[in-house]
Amino acid sequence: MADETEDSSGQAGEMSFFDHLEELRWRIIWALIGVVAGTAICWFFIDWIMRDVLLRPIITLNATLGAGQQPIHLQNLKPFGQLMLYMEVAIVGGIVISVPNVLYQLWAFIAPGLMPNERKYIKSIVFFSSFCFLSGIAFSYFAMLPAALRFFAGFGAPEIQNNLAISEYMSFIVSVMLAAGVVFELPMVSWFLSKLGILTPAFMRRYRRHSIVVIFILAAVLTPGTDPVSQILLAIPLLALYEISIWISAWAWRGKKKAQEAGNV
Repeated sequence: MADETEDSSGQAGEMSFFDHLEELRWRIIWALIGVVAGTAICWFFIDWIMRDVLLRPIITLNATLGAGQQPIHLQNLKPFGQLMLYMEVAIVGGIVISVPNVLYQLWAFIAPGLMPNERKYIKSIVFFSSFCFLSGIAFSYFAMLPAALRFFAGFGAPEIQNNLAISEYMSFIVSVMLAAGVVFELPMVSWFLSKLGILTPAFMRRYRRHSIVVIFILAAVLTPGTDPVSQILLAIPLLALYEISIWISAWAWRGKKKAQEAGNV
């Protein structure tokens, strides 16, 4: 995308409204192509994804139960339920692995509205945004989910069996992982807003106490169910990310001031 185009006389002119719409349409098309390609890849490996990734937490839990814990059994309760489940998993997986492409298309569309010295950060933004998102998914998978499932297995009366619908189980783990992936984007959001001059490190330090309350409320909203384990496990990294975001905001402002001083020289 470019803000300027050349007419037949070679003079530069601004893109029209319809040119912007056309550019947006192609960015969306390329993003969707990436999602479709990612979905196809996930469908090819769907058995491995289901058995060795998504069902692995339950398999590991049932094999290492402690005193007072009950195994968790998964059930399919609908005709063609597993087929629909496999298709949903493939689509969600396709979205996840195509996140770098989606972010690139988004920033490529926004780029013409940025200053030339800011456009050079696009590739770095895409890389670190993708890294933060995937780090959040990895954290939820290896830390939050095992702790939450162990809490489920050990809570309640022993006379009540833990028989879960497979759709409910998948909805739980997918929503937890996606929520963690989104909230791990906080440092990148902080950097971007600081670069725009909207957010300052002084503001973040001033409202640190308020942010703690908001973070725990956000953790309670983003984690499905009411178990405190997964909520606390999401709140702890959020608090750490907030502190990191303050440092990133200060770093962004220092770079912004240096660029302004260099421009005034």
